[in-house]
Amino acid sequence: MADHREMDADAHTDVDADVDVDAVTHAVLAASRLLVTVSAHSLAAVAERVERVTLPQYRLLAVLATHGDAKLVEVAERLGVNPSTAMRMLDRLIAVGLATRQSNPDNRRETMLRLTPEGRRLVEEVTAARHREISAIVARLTPGQRSALVGALTAFTRAGGEPAVPGEDSEPYPLGWSDTHARPAHE
Repeated sequence: MADHREMDADAHTDVDADVDVDAVTHAVLAASRLLVTVSAHSLAAVAERVERVTLPQYRLLAVLATHGDAKLVEVAERLGVNPSTAMRMLDRLIAVGLATRQSNPDNRRETMLRLTPEGRRLVEEVTAARHREISAIVARLTPGQRSALVGALTAFTRAGGEPAVPGEDSEPYPLGWSDTHARPAHE
């Protein structure tokens, strides 16, 4: 009899764990929709100055802002896209004056991609708008909710293989994307 009750207790624990994972997954998906909305709003806040820049194009700008001049293959890798996709995005950004393509002075066969001053200003303005909007949302939380959120997001970030944010005033990745792809924590 005792063995049967232990098996029922184990089965019940597994069901609770599945419910918890499912509930957390739904909550994270809802939060991610909010963050995408915030990102889109922050980009739209400066849209009058430039022709429409899509979130994927903005990601390319953010990669260049974060890492500096780079070859197309490097940018494509950091974005997790094919070089031909990155080239199409880049061509659009060059056309609106946000990025340039120049020969590498150290190797004339290589082309380097870089932000224009206008592209850098755009990244800075979008980042500032995003920071303001997220701060306004966080300000509506109680101090206890804020503390719990920091702990939960830090654990979530670590579990996803992303580097931790170095300090509260720093923003290492202008739109939240690093140059590394998420890796399982067990690797």
